[in-house]
Amino acid sequence: MLLVGNGRLITRDSALPYVEDGAVVLEGERVKEAGEFEALRSKYPEAEFLNARGGVIMPGLINAHTHIYSGLARGLSIDGFSPTDFLSVLEGQWWNIDRHLTLDGTRACAWATVLDCIRNGVTTIFDHHASFGEIPGSLFAIRDVCAEAGIRANLCYEVSERDGEEKCAQAIEENAQFARWCKEHDDDMLGAMFGGHALFTISDKTFEAMVKANNDMTGFHIHVAEGMNDVYDSLRKYGCRPVNRLLYNGLLGKKTMLGHCIHVSPAEMDIIRETDTMVVNNPQSNMGNAVGCAPVLQMWERGILIGLGTDAYTHDMLESLKTLLPMQRHNACHPGVGWTEATGMLFQNNPAICSRYFKKPLGVLAPGAAADVIIMDYKPFTPFGGENVDGHILFGMEGRSCRTTIINGKVVYKDREFTALDEEKLNAWCMEQSKKLWGELNDRTY
Repeated sequence: MLLVGNGRLITRDSALPYVEDGAVVLEGERVKEAGEFEALRSKYPEAEFLNARGGVIMPGLINAHTHIYSGLARGLSIDGFSPTDFLSVLEGQWWNIDRHLTLDGTRACAWATVLDCIRNGVTTIFDHHASFGEIPGSLFAIRDVCAEAGIRANLCYEVSERDGEEKCAQAIEENAQFARWCKEHDDDMLGAMFGGHALFTISDKTFEAMVKANNDMTGFHIHVAEGMNDVYDSLRKYGCRPVNRLLYNGLLGKKTMLGHCIHVSPAEMDIIRETDTMVVNNPQSNMGNAVGCAPVLQMWERGILIGLGTDAYTHDMLESLKTLLPMQRHNACHPGVGWTEATGMLFQNNPAICSRYFKKPLGVLAPGAAADVIIMDYKPFTPFGGENVDGHILFGMEGRSCRTTIINGKVVYKDREFTALDEEKLNAWCMEQSKKLWGELNDRTY
């Protein structure tokens, strides 16, 4: 039993949302109780005590959409790469990188990603992977890294026809094999979706093969209308818009998540709502790729379950939150909108998305919930209480404020040190793999 206390407690539990001098008691993989620090310390004298030292105790953060395969791209410059539109970004950078990823490269990308996630207080990720250099076994390689690091993950592979029929078939099979493994092992730390790249790289024939291979094991995680080329392709080749294509091919539903959805029409939003399909927004990536601003406020108003991701632009969910709010206000030309939607997407909807894939409640510190807890170093110099915690988080905290990360009851990161991993050794190995990858991309030695 572990008692985390002596800090300001944010629970996200409506029954007890905030405790000024609070604590949370963890027993095994679940939260046993949350409340006043001294009361719980007296009630559970045998519990091991983890001192928050006046910091903020809160639920672990959730990233609803990231890309592990970009893990070795930080600082990379590819010779001759000068994008002028979104398609050239994909072709010149991301597809170029994933075509050079071996299983070792995928493992290194996974380590680089999950270590940074844990450092930033992220305890659960939904990843959308691509490594067309070596596809078979890639999701299982990521699985092994996530298990060793202790992070909770939902994984899928990016099906695409961009590299031919054989690679496409391998991608479908990788999804199917991993989904079967997850179904057989029923591990609440690992989940599977069936991944697909943008619709302009997938024909209806491939959609049919994906649905058949999936066989209702899980939902789909697919990029939709991120760029206008996706819309034009669907209209030109199939006479309908992207969301309609997914509907006609049987990919929508409660367990399916659509990434981006920037250029969706009101009618498409109605289809998403009526099929109870999820959406995930990635504001920094959308701005960086100059593809536009998703109609987040309209989707929220329609009752669509829309969450927040990073698209691997960052591993800091609070940084993503800080971008989402002003982006929506700028797009709406209204400084008074977006607060409820932005904070609700991260703190309410991301946990709701998780509830469709994981058994234990996430994103809340309440009895029976997953024992995912983070401690943030934050000393407020203005009044701090239950009514304004989101304001302090949005304007005062960042991911690297995280000092300690507990996932599924295990302290994996304490006082900014990994408890069971040789960080220096892992960093050195990732460096070797990144130099190898960069050398292949630019045909020179690093």
